[in-house]
Amino acid sequence: MGDDGVAVLLQTREVVPAGPFTGLLAVDGPAYLSYAVASRPGEAVTDADEVAQALEILRGVFAPGTLRFELISQACPGAAELLQAAGLQVTARVPLMTLEADRVAIPETEAGVTVDYVDTEAGRIAGARVASAAFEVEGDLPTGPPSEPVDGGSVLARVDGEVAAVASWTQVADGITEIVGVATAHQYRRRGLGALVTAHAVRVAAESGGAELTWLTPGGDDADRVYRSVGFTTAANAVHLVEPGA
Repeated sequence: MGDDGVAVLLQTREVVPAGPFTGLLAVDGPAYLSYAVASRPGEAVTDADEVAQALEILRGVFAPGTLRFELISQACPGAAELLQAAGLQVTARVPLMTLEADRVAIPETEAGVTVDYVDTEAGRIAGARVASAAFEVEGDLPTGPPSEPVDGGSVLARVDGEVAAVASWTQVADGITEIVGVATAHQYRRRGLGALVTAHAVRVAAESGGAELTWLTPGGDDADRVYRSVGFTTAANAVHLVEPGA
């Protein structure tokens, strides 16, 4: 990820500088939207003492058991190895995928399914509940009306009026946004809804928020296939780490 991508991250969450890393805390969102990234893209991380000091800072601001890192291997050589030496565990090695927003492939919508931009507090809450259940995490529900699309937003898919799937995007900066929180309620899985809401999130982020480039990291092979089906391709490699017990 280049400096522009990092700029997007830094503008969408509360920023906690910690030497070679930066903590990004979701102020009005679930814990899974909070994590740490590399602070200096393109620069190797080689100082174990500096990493230890960074961990001390980050542990002081993340809730116990929630500190995790999402790093781009090519952007911070050595960082993952030093974090592992400090006791963190690798939970995933996944591709970082990108898609030019005007090239998104929108799947056909089956009968009884609708996809809409979330423009109410009730919609935000409904989407958060789907995501929390899908990711098996607990957290405070969002409050208040959604922000303007340029500051991030969500789309919801409904099946015969029932909320079934959600996808969100972060604040658009320099024409770039991250697609996050793609989730489908258990009873509606294997129906193509993940691809549907992902594609619509990309389109709304572009048409209403000004996004030109979107990016994400899939949570596994199934998610990888979903994202590729709407046009995402691999641009780099990401590694995710957590503290034991997180």
